[in-house]
Amino acid sequence: MKKKLIILASVAVIAALMWFADFRYPQTYLQKAFYSFLALAISYALFKLTFEEIVSKRIKEPKTRYSFRKIASVLFILTFLVIAIAIWVEHPQATLVSYGVLAAGAAIALQDIFKNFVGGITIFASGIYRVGDRIEVSSKIGDVIDIGILYTTLLEINNWVPGDQATGRLSTIPNSGVLSGIVNNYTRDHGYIWDEITIPITYDSDWKEGIDLIMGAVGKATKETAEKAEMSISRLGEKYYLTREAMEPTIFLTLTDNWINFNIRYVTEVRERRTLRNALSQTLLDGIQKSANVKLPTGMNGSITGLLKSTLGKGEQP
Repeated sequence: MKKKLIILASVAVIAALMWFADFRYPQTYLQKAFYSFLALAISYALFKLTFEEIVSKRIKEPKTRYSFRKIASVLFILTFLVIAIAIWVEHPQATLVSYGVLAAGAAIALQDIFKNFVGGITIFASGIYRVGDRIEVSSKIGDVIDIGILYTTLLEINNWVPGDQATGRLSTIPNSGVLSGIVNNYTRDHGYIWDEITIPITYDSDWKEGIDLIMGAVGKATKETAEKAEMSISRLGEKYYLTREAMEPTIFLTLTDNWINFNIRYVTEVRERRTLRNALSQTLLDGIQKSANVKLPTGMNGSITGLLKSTLGKGEQP
């Protein structure tokens, strides 16, 4: 706030100096300069101080407050540009062709910037994603931490760190990606996704007991999440056409040459996927090891370590 007040005071002083200079030495350019700095001061006071600092502080929800401040910043730039053009262009009809040629040349030379700008406006207007959303765009996955006019900044997840966890790297994505690319939003309108764990069971195991054992453990661990997901999906159905999906966990069996794969499908919160996967894996391994009739196959070296890495670890990428 203090910094912005200093900037406003500086612009106001410059405007006053332009007025005084024009008063003492009347000249068209001095007069236009005075009007330009006066317009800048008024626009700055209205959008940067009143809206960004005073009005936005009354908005309690952080995401809404952030979006409001960004919109106010964009409106400040656009308003000042419109006023400045009106002040400095005396004969718009006479200069229309010249400006058209310049605009065409600028559009070709700066087409990427224009695309990014249009993409930024599209993001703000349509709400394709907002600050705090987890998205995938241009082959990058991360949590949105800033949306600018030209670029979006993500806190990157995955890459060399598996399991939907942050790498610590900040990725800058051009906003033009939303115009022609695909944007996957993991948290828009609801924050739940389906995940799967695959567990191999030997053919000499009691596979029916294995189903009961696994369903009991997974059902207990995901009951609360499934209930919340059911309500969230129901609200989502009021906005989109959705087919009915089972929220309770399910098991699909796949027969292989060596064992039976138990593909366990369950619903989880987006940001809790790895935590829930880890808890389920430990619970299932503990239950299977205690059972005399359900067995895990061993690897060539007599252990199940390598096997579990290739089964329980599947699906780490969202």
